[in-house]
Amino acid sequence: MKTDVTEEFIRRIPKTDLHVHLDGSLRLSTLIEFAVEGHVELPSYEEAGLKKTVFKSVYRNLPEYLRCFAYTCAVLQIPENLERAAYELAEDNLAEGVRYIEVRFAPQLHVSEGREVKEVMRAVCRGLERAKARHAAAQAVLDGQDLPFEYGIIVCAMRSFNDRMGAYFAKLLRALPRAPRREVFAIASLEIVREAVELRDEESLPIVGFDLAGEEAGYPAAYHSAAYQYAHSHFMKKTVHAGEAYGPESIFQAITECHTNRIGHGTFLFSPDEIRARGVADPERYVEALADYIASQRITIEACLTSNLQTIPRIRRVEDHSLGQMLEHNMSVSICTDNRLVSNTTVTRELGLVARHFALSRHTFRNLVTAGFKGSFFPGSYRDKRACVRRVLDRYEALEQELL
Repeated sequence: MKTDVTEEFIRRIPKTDLHVHLDGSLRLSTLIEFAVEGHVELPSYEEAGLKKTVFKSVYRNLPEYLRCFAYTCAVLQIPENLERAAYELAEDNLAEGVRYIEVRFAPQLHVSEGREVKEVMRAVCRGLERAKARHAAAQAVLDGQDLPFEYGIIVCAMRSFNDRMGAYFAKLLRALPRAPRREVFAIASLEIVREAVELRDEESLPIVGFDLAGEEAGYPAAYHSAAYQYAHSHFMKKTVHAGEAYGPESIFQAITECHTNRIGHGTFLFSPDEIRARGVADPERYVEALADYIASQRITIEACLTSNLQTIPRIRRVEDHSLGQMLEHNMSVSICTDNRLVSNTTVTRELGLVARHFALSRHTFRNLVTAGFKGSFFPGSYRDKRACVRRVLDRYEALEQELL
């Protein structure tokens, strides 16, 4: 490893995953089980077959990558399946030392006939809460030898949709047949953020953030500015998928028009050649100013190495990823999985990639790990969050002395 850390150390330290999609992170065995029970057609009902035909190691582009979700969403149309998927996701994270996750998903994708959006969100909360309670009862946690597990939920709106993406979207499109699509997209986003705020405030569910997901090119975040303004006005933190499949101005728009607190991916931040806005006279200067602003305002970047390698053809090696430039600019960066199933990865694996392919000091590596806790949308008070970060640092330093 280039960085002076070991695989055992990475596995044992407390970690976070701030950017993990529930419907992209099922256990493959569970997906097959759900499909058989629900009579959902799959290209194969064997794990090896699905890895060959659907969940590949290499994808041609982001649209091909996103097609995987047609299968995962199809089996997550009932609350019981959502609850179990959330529970298993938490258990898988706990097993590799992750002690804080923010699970994101688009509830409107999981609404079936006769069920409401709020049922979907409640089901996911139940699964995560069950895993949290089980871990809290572990003797190591009771003895203070392990950290408790915490989680938050990030509700996603979709940049675009069609009537094949679920009952909710089909119903909305039928109700507004003559409305411009961008207005329909905006209505759906505003509806879901209102539901999320209500559940947070009335039922005290740990819904900590609002996100915008889906195909980026051609569907600017500005379409959804009203939903983001609503979240902003109700003290809900915000993140945006930006700079994953579009240039730096997409990131700029997320900051200026959506008040985002974090950036999902941000991969093309340092790509002046990707700028398409006619009003940018000096692309290099634009990029430097944007990067400096993000760094100075501590807008955390949710970096997803494996996912980007799979969906962005120009990134041929881990070393080619813009993570190195992000760290050179002293940005707050948290390493995330994006989709554990679709990208066949874990937090431990992603941090291992960083350690092997980037020459980082121990201090920088620690900052990278703890950035996830510091940049989190922690569901408690700020004082509670600071106490959590202190416990993480104490545990990290103890393991550093023991293992390095």
